[in-house]
Amino acid sequence: MAQSVASTAAKASYTNTMPSTMQVSPPMGSPKKDAKLANNWKTKPVDELSDAEVLAMPDSEYMNEQQLAFFRHKLVLLKQDIHQSAGQTTENLREDTVVVPDPADRATIEEEHALELRTRDRERKLLKKIEQSIARIDSGDYGYCDETGEPIGVGRLLARPTATLSLEAQQRRELKQKMFGD
Repeated sequence: MAQSVASTAAKASYTNTMPSTMQVSPPMGSPKKDAKLANNWKTKPVDELSDAEVLAMPDSEYMNEQQLAFFRHKLVLLKQDIHQSAGQTTENLREDTVVVPDPADRATIEEEHALELRTRDRERKLLKKIEQSIARIDSGDYGYCDETGEPIGVGRLLARPTATLSLEAQQRRELKQKMFGD
């Protein structure tokens, strides 16, 4: 009884402190294309293009040679970064292999190592997806949904260069997984 009274009092005090008018931010839609950047891709080399300039390209130029080269460059840089961090992890694990007599300190070090190794395992899986994405660029399938064949969209590919499904197809897949499990 006392617990429900306290809970009710807490709810009442919480709702009373809430502002009467809440500002709701507009939903995140597709990013706006900057007209000033629309033609920069024609004169700049691929490695100097920014995400905003690629996003500003007209829809009629979807997955042209410049965009494919841009995403290849982005994927190769991501791949190199993962390889460098894996090398750094190896060095860190070698350096931290000292024997610590205190069980609490040893447990902390082991937990840090386990977390580091989990992170590297996720990166290993991402590396496989990066390789598949580069192969998709080579075959000409990159940027198009595996299920529907529709364009995935430059904005989604900038956020997740290894995406193979359009946003709608990914949402359907996640809903199925949620309803029926893996």
